[in-house]
Amino acid sequence: MPCTDPVHHVHDGDAFVLEVERACRQRGLRLTPIRATALRLIADAGRPIKAYDLLDRMRATLEGAAPPTVYRALDFLLEHGFIHKLSSINAYVGCHHPGGEQHAVPFLICDGCHAAMELEDSQVVHLLETRAAALGFVPTAQVLEVHGRCARCVADAPSG
Repeated sequence: MPCTDPVHHVHDGDAFVLEVERACRQRGLRLTPIRATALRLIADAGRPIKAYDLLDRMRATLEGAAPPTVYRALDFLLEHGFIHKLSSINAYVGCHHPGGEQHAVPFLICDGCHAAMELEDSQVVHLLETRAAALGFVPTAQVLEVHGRCARCVADAPSG
């Protein structure tokens, strides 16, 4: 998954799982083997992944994997901020800062190649949080999804 801040977060699937394991230990949470497998597959997907695609990949390595297995793992990972759900495309991506505090997360989603870019812009996050607070609104989920075309798809489009 492309990002706008390649220096401050983990791209490698194994390193990502280790970072989440560390965060779980610090928070007193249990990252079960099934949750870790789901997390690794999400990280390795390289783009947003749908639950049933995740299930298909889990079945390749985990005997008896079923929809409830996947959804329980996804619920845990979402609840603790280790992944994000992109509702408009009903898919999941890893959080670029799994050990950090949760905040508003803007995503740029390409309608061409389906890549999702986590827009790591503190000004956007601050504006969303400030405006919500000014209205007396307390957000519980903070994912902003912006659809369009990524630079690669724009460049690859036939001119004319």
